[in-house]
Amino acid sequence: MNPLLLDFPTMFQTKRLLIRKPFPGDGMEVYEAIQSSKSILDLWMPSVSTISSEEQAEALIREEHARFLLREHLTFHMYHREEGFFIGALTLIPAWNIPKFELRFWLHSKHRRQGFMKEALAGAVNFAFEKLDAKRVEIRCDAANEQARSTAESTEFVLEGILQNERLSADNELRDTCIYAKVKNR
Repeated sequence: MNPLLLDFPTMFQTKRLLIRKPFPGDGMEVYEAIQSSKSILDLWMPSVSTISSEEQAEALIREEHARFLLREHLTFHMYHREEGFFIGALTLIPAWNIPKFELRFWLHSKHRRQGFMKEALAGAVNFAFEKLDAKRVEIRCDAANEQARSTAESTEFVLEGILQNERLSADNELRDTCIYAKVKNR
């Protein structure tokens, strides 16, 4: 089936979070979160940390919005349900032929260690299995990223393996990648 023809919700909620696709106009709050979280993003998500202006952030948001409509990447922004502030983002990267999804995520540094990401990942996995008919959801993270590994493990993802010397870091060092997964009906 052509993924462009798939209809599914563009938002979902958890106990504390409203998680929705990005919209034009979201750039300023995302830019502020990136700047506040730059030291962490530089280590683990250098492609996000290179955003150096509100204009670049807004362009990124519009690209994410378009990719969502094209079903290429399903990026969602996370907001506090009651207070409305931006918390972070997660992306489901599809392989529609299976269907399976790689789950990527980042959190505004001032909202760390409050359980928001654990809650968001549980919601995203449920969304992928229930609304997108996913057979598999996986998280790939740097083996040295203890926070991402802890989050994956605390949301009951299973470590399937560690790929050694699998990619280069932002400073061109060889890095190992952990692959965590959840599969439907297992």
